[in-house]
Amino acid sequence: MTLQLHKPDGRGGVRPTAQLNDDWREELRATRWRVAPLRNTEMNPTSTRAAIAFWVFLAGLTFGLLMLGYGTNFWR
Repeated sequence: MTLQLHKPDGRGGVRPTAQLNDDWREELRATRWRVAPLRNTEMNPTSTRAAIAFWVFLAGLTFGLLMLGYGTNFWR
């Protein structure tokens, strides 16, 4: 007899209790380790169009600088 499966009955004895959870692994998972849903109020996500436009602009600028550098024989 264990105290996990038996509870006091109020008259000095113990009575068996029903097992509520058949999966013992669920009892091992503490609630303190569950990640709470947090929102970052300081972050404003960039839209997909703005992100794509930035990278296309950066690629074009890099290509233009390389063409200008090699066209003027700056890089030999």
